[in-house]
Parts: sequence; structure tokens; C-alpha cells
Amino acid sequence: MKKINKVKLFVNNNIKSRKAAKIITEVLKKKKFEIVEEDFDLGIAVGGDGSFLRMVKNSNFNSNPYYVGVNAGTLGFAQDVSLDEINKFIDNLRKDKFTYEQIGVQEVEITTNDLTSNFYSLNEIVIRDEELNTTGLDVYVDDVLLEKYTGDGLLIATSFGSTAYNLSFGGSVVYNTFDTLQITPIAPLNNKSYHSLINSVIVPSNKVVKLIPIRNKEDLVITIDGDNNFYNNVLKIETSMNQKSIKVIRKEDYNFIQKINDKFIK
Repeated sequence: MKKINKVKLFVNNNIKSRKAAKIITEVLKKKKFEIVEEDFDLGIAVGGDGSFLRMVKNSNFNSNPYYVGVNAGTLGFAQDVSLDEINKFIDNLRKDKFTYEQIGVQEVEITTNDLTSNFYSLNEIVIRDEELNTTGLDVYVDDVLLEKYTGDGLLIATSFGSTAYNLSFGGSVVYNTFDTLQITPIAPLNNKSYHSLINSVIVPSNKVVKLIPIRNKEDLVITIDGDNNFYNNVLKIETSMNQKSIKVIRKEDYNFIQKINDKFIK
């Protein structure tokens, strides 16, 4: 494992997160870590789950450093360390006593009449009609037609993002190292005229999901990890789990199933 010496903090702009960051900085300096702004070995997101997403995005999904979240928000599913554990956690870092998981990154390519745009996503993409009218999409998996979808929109989540927005629409929880894509419908239409799947479909990492807007439905809002992007005359959207991944540090006693119980059941 790569040794950690240089640390960068990514801090939410609220009082609770700033206070937590001050405590974390003091402990890091006491343990002889260097606080930097660039070329860091470890990125620490201080705040809620959104701070973790922003950290990875602001780091351009860099695969070289480690990442970890310290919860100073509400749910904190992506944030693995609580503030009262910070002394022990940083002490273990100094002793090189830590483990990490490789978390897959979703690649998105959007093609319009005028341009092709490429993005990375950690959680999900959401495709809706620009005016939030009914969305019509032909959905392909490896160029094989899955369905002609009609409804409010489609959400395509990573395994890591399966416990985020995806869960709100009845999607499945997937262990976050599986590197799957999950196609989850948002209020699908089912009547004499339209037939859409009402459940999510999970596909493995070696599959490409392609969406083709139906005629007169090519103006879309595509939300990537919470950021809205508006596109006119969309020809197709392709997404897959790229070879790219990031390294997320876990506590020694981290257990995904236990975390689901702690965050969603208790």
C-alpha cells in the first residue's frame, strides 16, 4: 500500500463541518502529517455524503490518492469515520493500519447534433425531459433492446450509488464493490399504449447501456451526481463502468451489511 504523508481536507461550508475540520487538522499535525492543497496522498471529505462526491469530482476522479469521509452531516452513508473516532483513525493511518476498497467509476458519453461530452460519475445519472414532461427512451444493453421506456425519467446508478437517489425510487441495494450499473425507472407508464419495466435492471461491469431518445423527445436534462446539465437534440447517451476506479479507505471494522442496518434500519 502507498504510504500516506500528505493530506488535503475538503470541507463543507457550514459551522459544524468547519469546527470538525479544525479538530481533524490539529490531530493530523500532531501525528506529523503534512496538510497540502495539491499532490495529496489522502483526501478527507468533512461533511455529509455530498462532500464526498464533491471531493472526488474536484480531484478529477484521480485514481492515485486514497479518499475517506468524516461525517459532519446527517445520514453520512459515504462517510465512514465519525468525529469521535478521529484520533484512533489518524493514529492507525500513521501506523499504516488501514484497508481500502476499489470503487468503480461510471463513464458517461452524451452525443448531440453538435457535440460529444464525456463525464465521470460516482453515484448516478438521471435522464429527464428538459421541461419535465414525459420522457421517451429506447434502452439498449450492448446494442440489444431492453425496452422502449416511457415515464418521468430513468436513473442509472453505480453500485456505490445504489444507496443514494436510486433507493428513493425503489432500486436495489448493491454491494458497493460489485461495479454494476442499475437501470431504475422513475414513475414508468404502463397502460394499453405504453409498456415499461416497473423494476430496476442490474447489469455487470462489462456491459454498455445506451439510451436513444424517441422523436420529439431529444431535449433533455441530464443530472450527473446532482449537477444538472441541459442538452438539446440528444442523439444518444452511453454509459458503462470504465476501468477507472478510486481507492476508498475503510475502518478496520467496516462492514457493508452492518452499515445498511445502522443507516437505514435502526
